[in-house]
Amino acid sequence: MLFRKIIILLLMMAIMTTLSACSAVKGSIVILENADGTGFTMEFQEWSAKNKCELFLNKGDEVKIEVVSEDGEIAFSVNGRNGSEPYRGNDLSSGMFTITVSETDDYVFAITGKDATGKITVKNLDGKEE
Repeated sequence: MLFRKIIILLLMMAIMTTLSACSAVKGSIVILENADGTGFTMEFQEWSAKNKCELFLNKGDEVKIEVVSEDGEIAFSVNGRNGSEPYRGNDLSSGMFTITVSETDDYVFAITGKDATGKITVKNLDGKEE
């Protein structure tokens, strides 16, 4: 009887471990940083998870953000390590916008996807027109 309980317990643990592995990252994301350190591109395919990139910005820097949303849901935020939050958006659609940071800081650009396919490009314009 004890042997049977141990076997059942082990089977239940194996099933729970397998099911928890199913909730891991789904799809794929590739993040490419610009060689000059002024930005990055995040490309994702049927991706469900969270990820982030960091970028050092000076007070007054203007950052261009381009979103290409092909499918799924995308949430995106920009937060300074000192507590500022220049941007937060949920269920983004395709488009382009700029933000200007109010203080010199390391900024975290966080993305959350739910079955998301698309691309986000971030570029520090540093006061230069493109």
